[in-house]
Formats: sequence, C-alpha cells, structure tokens
Amino acid sequence: MVAITLPDGSVRQFEGPVTGTDIAENISKSLAKKALAVKVDGEVIDLFATIDRDAAVEIVTREHEDALDIIRHDTAHLLAQAVQELFPGTQVTIGPNIEDGFFYDFAREEPFSTDDLEKIEKRMGEIVDEARVTRREVWEREKAIAHFKEIGEHYKAEIIADLPEAEDVKIYFHGDWHDLCRGPHLPSTKHIGKAFKLMKVAGAYWRGDHRNPMLHRIYGTAWTSEKDLKAYLLRLEEAEKRDHRRLGREMDLFHFQPEAQGSVFWHPKGFLIWRALEAYIRRRLDDDGYREVKSPQLLDSKLWEKSGHWGKFRENMFVVPDEIPSTDDDAPVLSGEAALMALKPMNCPAHIQIFNQGIKSYRDLPIRMAEFGCCHRNEAHGALHGLMRVRQMTQDDAHIFCREDQIAEETVRFLNLFARVYEDMGMTDIAYKLATRPEQRAGDDATWDRAEKALGDALTAAGLKFEYAEGEGAFYGPKLEFHLTDAIGRTWQAGTYQLDYVLPERLDATYVDETGAKQRPVMLHRAVFGTFERFIGLLIEHYAGKLPFWLAPVQVVVATITSEANAYAENVLAQLRAAGLRAELDIRNEKINYKVREHSHGKIPVIAVVGAREAEEEKVSLRRLGEKQQEVASLEDAITALAADALAPDLREKA
Repeated sequence: MVAITLPDGSVRQFEGPVTGTDIAENISKSLAKKALAVKVDGEVIDLFATIDRDAAVEIVTREHEDALDIIRHDTAHLLAQAVQELFPGTQVTIGPNIEDGFFYDFAREEPFSTDDLEKIEKRMGEIVDEARVTRREVWEREKAIAHFKEIGEHYKAEIIADLPEAEDVKIYFHGDWHDLCRGPHLPSTKHIGKAFKLMKVAGAYWRGDHRNPMLHRIYGTAWTSEKDLKAYLLRLEEAEKRDHRRLGREMDLFHFQPEAQGSVFWHPKGFLIWRALEAYIRRRLDDDGYREVKSPQLLDSKLWEKSGHWGKFRENMFVVPDEIPSTDDDAPVLSGEAALMALKPMNCPAHIQIFNQGIKSYRDLPIRMAEFGCCHRNEAHGALHGLMRVRQMTQDDAHIFCREDQIAEETVRFLNLFARVYEDMGMTDIAYKLATRPEQRAGDDATWDRAEKALGDALTAAGLKFEYAEGEGAFYGPKLEFHLTDAIGRTWQAGTYQLDYVLPERLDATYVDETGAKQRPVMLHRAVFGTFERFIGLLIEHYAGKLPFWLAPVQVVVATITSEANAYAENVLAQLRAAGLRAELDIRNEKINYKVREHSHGKIPVIAVVGAREAEEEKVSLRRLGEKQQEVASLEDAITALAADALAPDLREKA
C-alpha cells in the first residue's frame, strides 16, 4: 500500500505505486485536466513519474507557485524544437530559466534576425496546438554520448561527457524531438499555452569562455496566462521609458565611453544629485554616532591574502606590480608575486587596520567607522550595465566593531536607520531576507551557527518578518538582504548588512575586556545605499527622472515670456540662488510654450515664468512638473515656499 497525504491533511491509500495523474484523477476529473506536475515531499516531479512510497503530495496546476518555472522550462524546449525544424543543422546547447523567462543558446553559422523570431514564435504556437506528448527515458552515459554525436549534437555530447561516469542520463521526448534534461516537464506541449514571446537575440560564448565558439542566444518570456504576459510587456514598456541610461543622457547627468569601461563620467547636474545624497547620508551617519575615515586605494596583496579575499576575489581585482629599486643600481625593476598591489574591491580590511591602531577597551565599543570608499572590481565587460553594474564604485560603507552582547542592539539600530533613509527616499516596500552560509566560505560551522542565530534574533527583536536565502551569504559571514519594490513593481536589492566573526580573527583585531583579557570584536559590515552609482540609477528609474525637489539637480528655471522681463528674471534668479536653490535662467528668444515643454521634458520640477506683468508686480507664475495649473505668487512668498521644499528630509525634521 502507498499512503498519499494531501495538502488538506487527508490521506488516500493506493494498492501500489501511483503517478501524479492517478492521484489527480482519484481526487477529481477536473483536477486531472488541470494538472501540470506533482510535488512529492517538497520536490516537483513529472506528472507521469512513479511514486512508490508513502509521501506528502500536491498537484501542481497553473495557479500553483511552482507552475511558472515548469512552464518556462518547457517553453525553452518548445523554442528549441521550432528552431531546429525551421533551421535544420542548428545544434542546441543549453536553455535555462532566468528571471522573467528563459533563453536557449544555439550553434549555427548565421545569427538570428528579428524576422526569424517572428517565424520561430509562430512555429512554437503551432507545436503547442499539436499537443506533442512528453515522455522520459533514462539512458546509460555512453549510449547518450554516442547517440548525440551520431545526430550531430556535439555540444550536447560534450555536456554528457562531463557528467559523472556512473550517472545515468535523463532524455526527455516531446513527440520525436528530444533533449538531455533533468526535468520536470509538462505532460504535453498543449499544457504550455501561448502566453509567451521571444524578446531578443544576442551572442554568447560556449560555457562563457571567450576562447570558445560564439553561440547565438534567443531570449524569451513565458507566463501562466495571457493577462500576465500583457502586464509584463506593459511593465517592460514602462521600464524602457524609465531606463536610467536614456534619462541620464536626456537630463545631461552622466555618460560612459570605451576608454573607461565601467566607470562613470559625472556631469555637473549628475554630480549635484550625488552631492545632495552624500550630504544627506553623512548627516544621518553623524547623528547616529559614526566616525568618518579615509583609507588607501592600493594595498599590498599580502593583506588581501591574510584577509582571505585574495583567494575569493583575486580575478575581480585590478592588480599592479610594486616597483622596487634593483640591488645593483637605482633602475626600478618589477618585483615578484610578493610585491603585488591591488586596488581595493572593498574597504573592510583597511578599516580593521585603523581599528588596530592603539589599544581598544570594551568601554570603547561599539565603534562605528564610516567611509565613502571608492572601490574597483574587474567585472566582465558583458556584465556591465550603466550605473547598475560598474567597475569603479563608491560605497556609503561602514563597519561596526562591537562586543557579542551588542549585536542585537546594533542590528536593530541599523535597521531603524535603513528604514528611515528609505522612507525619506520614498521607498517603503521592503522585503527582508537572511542569507546563510555559502558553499565556499571562511570560518567553521559553529561560528556560522552563532552568526546566523544572532542575525535572526535581531530581526525578530526588530519586529520584522523575513525569509531565508539559503547559501547566499558572504564568504565570511551571513548577511541581511533588503529587497525594494519600486514604482512599477520591480524588485531591487539595495544596501547590505553582514555579521562577521572571521575577519577580526584573520587580521588580529582585539579589544581588552573588563578582566584585562584580549577578545575579538564582532565586525558588522553595513551600507545603506550600497553604492552611490547604483542607488542613483535606482532613484532615476523609480521616479522616471522626476526626482524629489530636494534632489533635483536643477530645481527651478526662470523663463521669460518677453525680453522686457529679462532684467527682472535675472533678479529673480539671484534671489533664488541666494536662498540656496539650484536655479537657472532661460531668456532665449523662444515662445514660452516651447520653453515650458523643453524644461518639462528635462524633468525640471518648477518653472518660474515671468513677463512684463510679473516684473511690474514683483510676482512669478510657478508651473510645477506634472501639474496643469500654474500658481501666481509674490516673489518673496514663492522663494520662502520653494526654499522650504528644497530642504532634505533630515533638515526638514529639524526646521
């Protein structure tokens, strides 16, 4: 007998081994029609797979949380079938799920065109209508290799050859078409539905290695319903309008160029946003008891080896040789490996060096050490993405050195700071995750147990709900992840908080306790924005360029209706600037409607329109971005109101 426990707690007995299809039909015919897969003791498997033991079982339908991943996986196979039917001789390689969809890499001489995508998508729909039945076979490794070589699928044969020798190979068939795959898959192609769309083509090296052949990648998206697909495409359309790279050009904030891959050229207006954010967060940190420091850009590789970063991050570091004089003459020669220097990819080892200067008492702790530290990471060219992924970055970084009994208090303190800052930024939808030990890590399991428990207890003490992100911690300790939802429903990860027992041990950080004995401090790594570059990009996209008044690089433009008002406009400009407002003047010989449209397109929050009447009465007509009505006010009242609006949130609290 096989006992199957259903989600409602009821138990159904079967005479022998059963499939998900059997169980669904036993429950109801309508459920059997909707069934896509089955979840057995937490693992999703094929609906036709055999269950030969007592188990907890859920039937996966389109409404189930696991359905979307399976649908996307099957849609990737659907894409591969259509491509090979339309373009004979094309080899398939890999086709995984990714966020919001899937991709498949193909080996062929010619790249795909956008016209090809339309043909492929049409053929995919036809294959769905054919309702090709799915089945699975398990082959011996050597048989699988020989088969795929015989049919000309050399990449697939190479993948199989790299599998462990004793491992059998799962082959999934959709009709006659078949592929190496771990599964699970839907019962037939008709269960995929037609809520999919091919999005773009790109190049990709086989196995990500530039020494290997270039493959042709097709990206697609797939959803459980046409409604969800349409909502996603609308979201993409809105995201395109908000793309920080496009808005950065239109608003004249920054640019990139090939001579400085992954580094930002900040224009005056863009750097005004930076300066406003930096001044704001510096005041918040000052109020919260942080001490600001500045550490070197270049550090000897010996320090990175000692900290453990050399083994973990070496390939992402920019390394330069340290030149030393020759023993024979004064000509510089390149020293050996021992004298390599590296641009810092993070600030933490340097902060421990500052902590280690002088004897620290338990009474000195906690020490909150902050730095707006410029760091460099040798990111791959293909991974660079505007402000969101750069090689040179500045973090609003800080490290808290504390006693173990202070962890909860300091964590709650930081969480309060984090929430306050993001409320000021207009982003309050935050999901918290506790990222636990990764496979490659420093420290023993007992240390990780203590660290993970300490962070979990602190989150609970702060009254916050959180999820676990298994295996996503930093290599030296667990971390908190902060996932923010923006104005159009996208999720961003910003800021970080990491608990670390390991680096203080490796770099010999100590304090003297109340008995006079030396103890290791706990090190809390934390950042609120994360990096200024990425955070500014996030803000630009969240607000679609219409930044809050206090952050706008140009807050007011004084625009004239007629040249008769030029002198008055210059006086208005002078008074606005004297009140601390970032203001500019537009006295061009253009119609006022043209000026208003142009400055509105440039996301200027307020346009102060002045003409002969305003000059005579010492008034201004204020047009606020996004509002149709204009407001007429005396110059004095307008400046008073605008100056109050221009205060940063923390200063407004104190006003």
